Amino acid sequence: MTTVLTPPQPPLQPLSPPPPPPESAAEPRPGSGGDRPPARPGLALAGAALCVLAAVLLGFTANLTVVGHLQHARDQQTGYDELRKQLALGTAPVGQRTFDDKPLAMGAPVALLRIPSLGLREVVAEGTTSSVLMSGPGHRRDTALPGQEGASVIMGRQWGYGSPFNALDKLTAGTSIEVTTGQGKAVYEVLGVRRPGDKLLAPLADGRGRLTLMTASGGPYTPAGVLRVDAALTTPVQPSPPRPLRSGWIGPAEEALGGESGAWLAVFLWSQALLIAALLTVWLHRVWGTWQTWIAAGPVLVALGVAVSGAATRLLPNLL
Repeated sequence: MTTVLTPPQPPLQPLSPPPPPPESAAEPRPGSGGDRPPARPGLALAGAALCVLAAVLLGFTANLTVVGHLQHARDQQTGYDELRKQLALGTAPVGQRTFDDKPLAMGAPVALLRIPSLGLREVVAEGTTSSVLMSGPGHRRDTALPGQEGASVIMGRQWGYGSPFNALDKLTAGTSIEVTTGQGKAVYEVLGVRRPGDKLLAPLADGRGRLTLMTASGGPYTPAGVLRVDAALTTPVQPSPPRPLRSGWIGPAEEALGGESGAWLAVFLWSQALLIAALLTVWLHRVWGTWQTWIAAGPVLVALGVAVSGAATRLLPNLL
C-alpha cells in the first residue's frame, strides 16, 4: 500500500477583530451634544439677545392686557376689602393724614367711585403715579377729597390695567357720579366733557365742590392728550380738615401723563437677571437639547420678561 505524504500545514491564526470606526463616524449619544457643532460666542450672544427681546415683548403684551387686568382686579378686591373695613370702623381717611395723625400712605384706599350709567365701580387710591394707577383710579394728593369744598381730581387709565376710565368720553351732561368716603356719599352731576384745547371752567365759588375725572385721549395705548369730565357737587359740602400741603406740591410723576423716573433702577436690575437667564438658557440648549431646555427655562424667561416690562411700564404715561 502506497502512503501519500502531505506537506505540513501552518498553524491557524486567530481572526483579528475589525478595526474600530473612526471617531468622527461614531454615533453620538442622545442628549450628549455630540451632534452639534462647536459653540461660537457670537451665536450664543445672538441667541441670548433674541431670548431677551422675545421675553420683553411678551411681557409688555401681557402687562398691558391679560396680566395687567388680572393685577387690577386683584388690587381692586384687596382695596375694597380694606376700605369697607375702615368705613365700618370709622377710620377711613378724610384728609392728608390718617385717623391716628400719620401721613396718608401712597396707594392707600380713600374712596369708592361709582358711575351707574357706565356700570363702573372702582376703589380710588391716594396718589396718581403710574404704579398707583396700575391698581385703579387715584386721587390727586394736592386736591380736596371728594365731597369737600374745592376741586377734587381723580385720574385713571384709559386702556391698560383694567382700563377703568375707557368710557369717560361717553358721559353726558346731567349724568350722576357717586363717591363714598369716610364722610359719607357725595353725589356729583356731570357738567360736560373737556378735550385738549377746550375752554377752562370758571373758578369755583366759596362753599362749592367740583370733581374732575381725568384720563388719556387718543387711540389705544397712544395717548394724545388729557380728557376731562367735570361734575358739580349736588349734596351738602363736607367739612375739610386742615391741609398742610397746598395745591401744586406734588412732583412730575403725579401730573397727568407723567412717568416715574425712579423706575429705572428696577428696570436695570430685572434686565440683568433676564440677561443672565437668557445666557444660561443658551448654554443649557447645548447640554440638554431643545425640548428639555424650553420646558425648564421657558417659564423663568417669561416671568422675568413680565417683571422687566412691568417696571418699564412705570416709565410710561400714567394715564395710558
